[in-house]
Amino acid sequence: MTCFPVFRSGLAVLAVVAVLAPLAGAQAQKAAPVGVDKVIREPLAQTVPVIGRFVARQAGPVASRVTGVVTEMRVQIGDRVQRGDVLAVIDRERLSWQRDLVKARVAATEARVAAAQARLAKRRNEMHRLDGIRQSAAFSPARYDDVAQDVAEGVADLAAAAAEQSRARTELKLADDDLRHARVRAPYDGVVNLRQTEVGAWVGLGQPVVSLINDLDLEVEVDAPYNRVAGLAPGTVVTIVLGDASEHNAIVRAIGAEENPMTRTRMVRLTPAIDGEPAPRPAGEAVDVLLPLGAAREVVTVHKDAILKRRGLSLVYVIDADNAAQARPVELGEAVGPRFVVLDGLKPGET
Repeated sequence: MTCFPVFRSGLAVLAVVAVLAPLAGAQAQKAAPVGVDKVIREPLAQTVPVIGRFVARQAGPVASRVTGVVTEMRVQIGDRVQRGDVLAVIDRERLSWQRDLVKARVAATEARVAAAQARLAKRRNEMHRLDGIRQSAAFSPARYDDVAQDVAEGVADLAAAAAEQSRARTELKLADDDLRHARVRAPYDGVVNLRQTEVGAWVGLGQPVVSLINDLDLEVEVDAPYNRVAGLAPGTVVTIVLGDASEHNAIVRAIGAEENPMTRTRMVRLTPAIDGEPAPRPAGEAVDVLLPLGAAREVVTVHKDAILKRRGLSLVYVIDADNAAQARPVELGEAVGPRFVVLDGLKPGET
């Protein structure tokens, strides 16, 4: 076997720069300097890029909780609002009148309750006087029975008046609530995405007024191939690549329970951990998600530039104890960046 003296360089990559003659019958040749590199053991965690998208965790229409005519629209499309900001106003004057009507009804029921209490107290006093003369010749059992019946009727009248009062007070609370909700407020921070009514329009109960998107609370949604979901679980950390080529971590939050029969994919939701303060992002923005192909494992690798092809074999030159390069066949596996996985023929630490 032909041996070649070598010189160690500071390069990390092994590059055979000499043109080698056929192994059989080769004559001594002029020595050429080469670079060397170590055979190493490193973790292999391969990934496949899948296109995902940013989705808002809070988005949708803000509905009216009262019925009436829209008198004010205080936001435009694209406006950023905070939770509690007024988005629109619905005919507060009419709702105020309705509240006054209910308030008057409450006052009337309170008066009826007071009158029923007075009548009941009067009948009970009369019954108490009859009890005092029960042993007297002036006592009339028939009169006593009539008064007892009047007391029972008074108790029922008072209960009915109290029920009306309770109902009227509840209606007053509802009227107060309607008046308060005549100002349609933002339920969360976000951006106005759509105005769904206008000043002068009639809105019904539950009808959308505007649509909001919370662009500061986003998740990443990706349709993962069915054969890649096995490598994922809630809490798994994966890498996402944004449009500016920056890489960030994302944590798997949930995996959908349904598989799409057309695409053979399952929905996966991830919580991004983007460095720095969260910046507003448009919902639907594309993002590359690097999904793991399987569990990480330790492999032995050699640099691609160390591989020579001779007569269908993969060869490398290994530096022996005498500082000489010995050709050795190797069995190679998959590529890992600039290196190949070595299945047989090399050991970690060899040069």
